[in-house]
Amino acid sequence: MTVDDYKTILYRQDDGSWVAEIPAISGCYALMPTREAALAELDRVFAMIAEEYRE
Repeated sequence: MTVDDYKTILYRQDDGSWVAEIPAISGCYALMPTREAALAELDRVFAMIAEEYRE
């Protein structure tokens, strides 16, 4: 499975920061100053969680 196999939600907070999350996976979210950075960080978080499940 890849991050593209899951529904991703992206939204902007009141302070201007961006949150990207995969609601189906507990703890799989990223908070960053730009939407691009949030999506890139979400990919890294997803990879770390996937690696933990593989182990």
